[in-house]
Formats: sequence, structure tokens, C-alpha cells
Amino acid sequence: MLRYTLLRILGAIPTLLLVIALAFLMVHAAPGGPFDAERRLPPEVEANIAAKYHLDEPLPKQFARYLGGLLQGDLGPSYRYRDRTVSELIGSAFPNSLRIGALAILFALLVGISSGTYAALRQGTLTDRFVMGLSMTGISIPVFVIAPVLVLLFAVKLQWLPAGWTSTESVSRYVLPVITLALPQIAYIARLTRASMIDVLGRDFVRTARAQGLGTLRVVRVHALKPALLPVLSYMGPAIAGIITGSVVVEEIFGISGVGQQFVRGALNRDYTLVLGVVVFYATLIVAFNLIVDILYAVIDPRVRYR
Repeated sequence: MLRYTLLRILGAIPTLLLVIALAFLMVHAAPGGPFDAERRLPPEVEANIAAKYHLDEPLPKQFARYLGGLLQGDLGPSYRYRDRTVSELIGSAFPNSLRIGALAILFALLVGISSGTYAALRQGTLTDRFVMGLSMTGISIPVFVIAPVLVLLFAVKLQWLPAGWTSTESVSRYVLPVITLALPQIAYIARLTRASMIDVLGRDFVRTARAQGLGTLRVVRVHALKPALLPVLSYMGPAIAGIITGSVVVEEIFGISGVGQQFVRGALNRDYTLVLGVVVFYATLIVAFNLIVDILYAVIDPRVRYR
């Protein structure tokens, strides 16, 4: 397992380099620059600013300099927030994204696995069709539609919850963002769990367990649940990284100062280093969570072995 883990980490390095190179070229190819708002400055001042941030150098040299900083754990300075580095901006925004993302993941797993298992046990019934119909609806409706509807209903009409991210720490401010993030994931997890559970319930070892007189609940909990969760586990690798990093739409609608909002501000302000820092951070999370998922495969299914 240790050898497999090291090989996966080494294999991820070219992928990360390709992602960084593409992101670097794309942000520099976009029209405008980080200091366009200061174009009225004298040319010599603009030249000094460009020299300070090495923007007057050729792109290959800028890229090599950026990679050198990454190897030392330095994501570079922010072009817009002059007194802060990119690492500080991501570090201050990530706890908000992490809290909301972790709650959304837990809620999605709990509801999605439960509803998917319940639908599988009642395959072909009205309950099964109802659950799968709701799941398809959750997949079809994007979060930029779900979020305003929830705000309109629970914040404006009923006035049960705050419409945005309040400055005071309270449970109520988490409810709408967490539900908005979790609903699409609940739909995907429920459908994956149902399909996998139906397949597992038809296997020989499950029929043997039932023949021994075990009840349905015990058969599902002890014998069927673990193998049925393998497709869900595969899906959760990139999904967890995306949720924890933060949904751009959700953070913008609810005014949450998270990683997604920092990415939007960096893109609008042509803050190259901030955009690149978020991309590197997101790509690293995806690689890490996919590796964790592969390792958990062997924990859940003893038949899986990595060499």
C-alpha cells in the first residue's frame, strides 16, 4: 500500500504541472491586466510596478519563477491586496468553505444513502419512483436556481432564516448554504446507492444470508451496505474537493467569504496569482481526495489489493 501511495503521488506531479501551466497561460492570455485601474499613472511608475512583480519578464521566465515559489510553498503576493499574500487570502477564506462544505457532505451522505437504500428495498413501488423522481429533479435544477428559491421561501416569506451570511456566529446562517450545496449531491448519491444496492442484493452472499434467517435490516447493515457504497465512494472523491473548496454561486449569493468568492474576485480583478493559487489549491485537493478514496476502497472491500 505504501508503494502504491508513493507511486500515485509521483504520478500526480505531471498532472498538477499541466494544470498549473494551462491556468498560467489562460490568465495571462485574458485581456487586461491587474493594474488597468491605474493606467493614469506615469509610464515610469507603471514600469516600476511591472518590474516589482516581474510582469515585464517573458512568460517562460515568469512561469519558471512561479514554479520555483510553489516548490517553496509560496503562492506569491496578491496584485490587488497589496499587504497580503495569496496563501493568507486562501487561509482566511478556507475555514468558511470547509465548515459549510463538511456540513453539506455529511448531510448529503446521510440523506442520500438512506433514501437510496430505502428506494432499493422497495424497487418498482410508488415510493421508489417518488424518491428517484426527486433525485432527478435535484440533478436537473442548478444551484443558482435552488439558492434564490430557498432564500425567497425561508428568508423573505417565512422569515425563519437569514437571507445572507451574518457576521454573528449562529447555526441559522449555515442552514440555507448547506442545504443548497447538499441538494444536488443528495440526488447523485441516492441514485448511485439505489443502483448499487439493487445489484448487491441480488448477489449470492446476500441470498445466503437471507437463507440463514437474517432480517432485512441486518442483511443490509452487515452484508450489503459496504459493497454497495463503493460507487458512492468513487464519486465522493472529486465531489468532496469541489464542495469543500466552495461553490462560487452559493458563496456569491449568500455573501460568504470563502475560496470560491476569492476566485471570482481574483478573476474579475485580473489578480493572476490569486486565481492561480486557488486553481493549485483545488487541484491538490482533488488529487488528495482521489488518493484517499482509493485507499478506502481496500478498507471497505478486502478483495481490493494494490500492488
